[in-house]
Amino acid sequence: MKKTTKIISIIAAALIAVLCCGCGGTNNTDSTADNASKGSMTAEEGKLVMATNAEFPPYEYLEGDEIVGIDAEVAALIADKLGLTLEIKDVDFDSIIPGVQSGKYDMGMAGMTVTEEREKKVKFSTSYATGVQVVIVKEDSDIKSIDDLEGKKIGAQQGTTGYIYASDTPENGGYGEENVTGYQNGALAVEALKNGKVDCVIIDNEPAKAYVAANTGLKILDTEYVTEDYAICFAKENTELQKKVNDALEALIADGSVKQVVDKYIKAD
Repeated sequence: MKKTTKIISIIAAALIAVLCCGCGGTNNTDSTADNASKGSMTAEEGKLVMATNAEFPPYEYLEGDEIVGIDAEVAALIADKLGLTLEIKDVDFDSIIPGVQSGKYDMGMAGMTVTEEREKKVKFSTSYATGVQVVIVKEDSDIKSIDDLEGKKIGAQQGTTGYIYASDTPENGGYGEENVTGYQNGALAVEALKNGKVDCVIIDNEPAKAYVAANTGLKILDTEYVTEDYAICFAKENTELQKKVNDALEALIADGSVKQVVDKYIKAD
């Protein structure tokens, strides 16, 4: 009887050990997946995963297989200051905020404007750059200023502020969704303009200059559409990472490093 009891005890102890190990493994996996929602610094220690959309020169674009530009260089400076290895993921612009919210990416940095609507979904860093939305038209266009956009076919990159502002209702200063066509990137929107599918394209001033320089017969209207601030986004719960990145960013702004990067890509007119 004692021998049987001892064997049962050993088997029970072994089963408990196996179950505990299994539970521990599951908890570790859940902990990693839920890091962003628990306010941890990064989804994977030692690495800073940044989501961007490499279709927005000079902030982010591809040179061969490498993502370069203002955001890529500033993010690298931030990662270096934090002792982390930067990993950049090139994704659709529309998927950046959902990916950050879910913890798939630690942060989003893609010439992203701070808006009230986005602030409901994510937290932002200090602004590191100012963007100006402008309007691209054909050189022979009858559109002379933004006052002439009413009733016109407008193109813009999906998810960008240019698209959001333009597709809003006339009461809010927009032109209505029925008059705005969203494209996966700015290049496709500009191609649609060249082919006569839209009458104009609303986009940030810097990529606008690059597109106009690369495509004859296009110009940028003198009138600015809107001015906005760019910042880095984080999951709302990931306050630790937001603070650490913000501290690093503010130090890089203060010592002139960010300005040096911006000036490298954006020359004074």
